[in-house]
Amino acid sequence: MTFPKNFLWGGDISANQAEGGWNEGGKSPNMTDYHLGGNINTPRMATYIMPDGTRGKTPAIMECLNLPKGAKLAVFEDEFYPNHKATDFYHHYKEDIALFAEMGFKVLNLTLSWARVYPWGVEKGINKQGIEFYHNVFSECKKYNIEPLVHLYKYDMPAFYITEKGGWRNRELIDEFVTFAQTAVNEFQEVTYWSTFNEINVLQAIAIEKDNQANYEKLHNQLVASARVVKYVHDNYPQKKIGCMVAGLFTHALTCDPLDEAANQKQMQDIYYYCADTFVRGHYPSYAQRLWKELGVNLYISEQDRNDLENGKVDFLEFSYYSSNVITTHKNEGQGVSGNLLGGFKNPYLQVSDWGWAIDPAGLKYFMHEMYDRYQIPLFNCENGLGAYDTLEENGTVHDTYRIAYHKEHIKAMGEAIDEGVDLMGYTTWGCLDLVSAGTGEIRKRYGFIYVDVDDKGNGTYRRYKKDSFYWYKKCIESNGKDLD
Repeated sequence: MTFPKNFLWGGDISANQAEGGWNEGGKSPNMTDYHLGGNINTPRMATYIMPDGTRGKTPAIMECLNLPKGAKLAVFEDEFYPNHKATDFYHHYKEDIALFAEMGFKVLNLTLSWARVYPWGVEKGINKQGIEFYHNVFSECKKYNIEPLVHLYKYDMPAFYITEKGGWRNRELIDEFVTFAQTAVNEFQEVTYWSTFNEINVLQAIAIEKDNQANYEKLHNQLVASARVVKYVHDNYPQKKIGCMVAGLFTHALTCDPLDEAANQKQMQDIYYYCADTFVRGHYPSYAQRLWKELGVNLYISEQDRNDLENGKVDFLEFSYYSSNVITTHKNEGQGVSGNLLGGFKNPYLQVSDWGWAIDPAGLKYFMHEMYDRYQIPLFNCENGLGAYDTLEENGTVHDTYRIAYHKEHIKAMGEAIDEGVDLMGYTTWGCLDLVSAGTGEIRKRYGFIYVDVDDKGNGTYRRYKKDSFYWYKKCIESNGKDLD
């Protein structure tokens, strides 16, 4: 295996899952600030209050929301909201970045909180405290020669955009987001690598409303907004690089039945390639017409939208990869399993994680070839990791051999793909620091190389501890992927 000399090794965190400081430094609430904790069997709920003072809860995930008429989102003192403090990167960023530097990070993949930069929208102006905080974070990264890779959007826009403006279905948000993005790119000159959206295909995979028309209108507006930002960067900062990220909802056919193969092809088109084809190639793919017809979607696309998409093609394609699923047309074939955003059927050839996600490093290599041959632009594996139960020993150690084994095999797969011609520019492991799960609000589902002493109810010291995987990843980076033992 030969990783390029300039390969970007590092880790990944997000503002709403690690940062905390939910009502500090001028930040406004985002949607996850109203989310209660859940667990693997219980969905997250958002809390609200009715005009008559009645309290209630409604299922909520990411920024999907279905409030009763007249209800307003509310925070109650007797409830626990795990994202309010998360794992407190807001107050520990210097310590955390120093630990990332000790591991040898070349890049830190993180997000800006839109609600911290423009807490009440463009009209109300920039929050200078938020700008100062991120300058401090990037300055700390640069002190250790760590390049920030900054995502502009990961479920962290001000909540009032959703409750008062209807969220991304309102085309006003295109201009609001573009202004936010332009401000960020202009302000943070210390950042070379940018990305518009994280998991932009999430609206195709998970939604409470079950409103296909609404979801595809929202997604279209996000794709247009992304393209406009990409063009702005290309026109004004040609030395910078900008991408967009798709959740790696990769699937295999369960059997060699041609109907299973066709069903799997359709699944990959509809849930994965639809977005990537659009922001890489600059136009909707041919099968989009078939998909819209099947879903009863009548999508309005203006000539300006088409021009925006055509002129806003990304420099690199980011993807996440945790696991794979399988697709079958055969009824009652195998048992169901979970996965990132979507579930599926159990693959009889693969082991699963504590959360039931199939562990499939061979699939990573396979799909890297599929993506690179399809797009012929650099790839970036920006989320890959193993959520597991970790035990903090009395002496402050965490023996996570299972995490080391997971990353070892996935790094091997990436190295083989690179040797076979795939252009992979970087790798950032998800949750290099323990953080709050987006889907459930749990902290016990730990991904990090750094253990944070806090439980699902917010109890703990928030002290940081190095896991065994911390020292292993340090050795991996020092050897540029050669020493994986």
